[in-house]
Amino acid sequence: MKELDLDWSNLSFGYMKTDYNVRCYYRDGAWGEVEVSDSENISLHMAATCLHYGQEAFEGLKAFRGQDGKIRIFRLEANAERLQHTCDGIMMPQLPTEKFREMVLKVVKMNERFVPPYESGASLYIRPLLIGTGAQVGVHPADEYLFMIFVMPVGPYFKGGFSTNPYVVIRQYDRSAPLGTGIYKVGGNYAASMRANKMAHDLGYSCEFYLDAKEKKYIDECGAANFFGIKENTYVTPKSTSILPSITNKSLMQLAEDLGLKVERRQIPIEELDTFEEAGACGTAAVISPIERIDDLEMKRSYVIAKDGKPGPICRKLYDTLRGIQYGDIEDRHGWVTIVE
Repeated sequence: MKELDLDWSNLSFGYMKTDYNVRCYYRDGAWGEVEVSDSENISLHMAATCLHYGQEAFEGLKAFRGQDGKIRIFRLEANAERLQHTCDGIMMPQLPTEKFREMVLKVVKMNERFVPPYESGASLYIRPLLIGTGAQVGVHPADEYLFMIFVMPVGPYFKGGFSTNPYVVIRQYDRSAPLGTGIYKVGGNYAASMRANKMAHDLGYSCEFYLDAKEKKYIDECGAANFFGIKENTYVTPKSTSILPSITNKSLMQLAEDLGLKVERRQIPIEELDTFEEAGACGTAAVISPIERIDDLEMKRSYVIAKDGKPGPICRKLYDTLRGIQYGDIEDRHGWVTIVE
């Protein structure tokens, strides 16, 4: 196996060509055999439903090389289940968990040389993608689909790694609507966030901060990540019909309970930000991005959470525990890790 000449510790979070991707087509009402490809391109009908009507779903998960040299994939089955939930939501055929597992393990194994070394701060990002390829001009589900997975080594999502970041409340735009597609991992939600994200960056912030689309009273999401706050030995995260169910957030809720914290999922009024001792945005890409402050420019208010500008002790403990499980340094008590044989 040819070794790679990569500066593993300074990788960005971006696309990089690797050796192989895997593909599987859905035709005539059934999933076909898994195919291996070294091409970065796909052939697509110009009337494919993914291009016209948004029949597109994706996932994001990671593989890590441990100190023992073993490669561990984090919460593979949970990602398969979330993809199935999305398929139900936008009328696509569900990919069986067994097929998802087979393809994830195959693509990671075939690109093993791209899994970053232990303690490099990098990981192998795994991107499953399901698209409607059948031609439709009327607004109907496709009759053919393509599921594929590609991988690439990535560094931290935020350049500073595990450090606090400032956020800004954006009221002019909504990422998703109540009872809309916000609970599904579809590309349209991310397209809807781009203008708000650019606005936040132009103002000098790391990311935008969304309130609920209906009343603009309650905390919704931090960009494309879930929000959580810590106060009075309690882990608090929003309950909403427009938030993507983050697998990282679910994992952190379990770890918070393991550490003796109470866990609450409920509506969180924006004014409650004043009461949090710590807060963070969480997701596969960043794991935890601790929040320094959230500025509400329209209301001329600033909610300073990290008074000294540093991540709090509970955020640090949650982050270290989750990363320890991912790398095999801490016992996987919940069966979250799949080892690549």
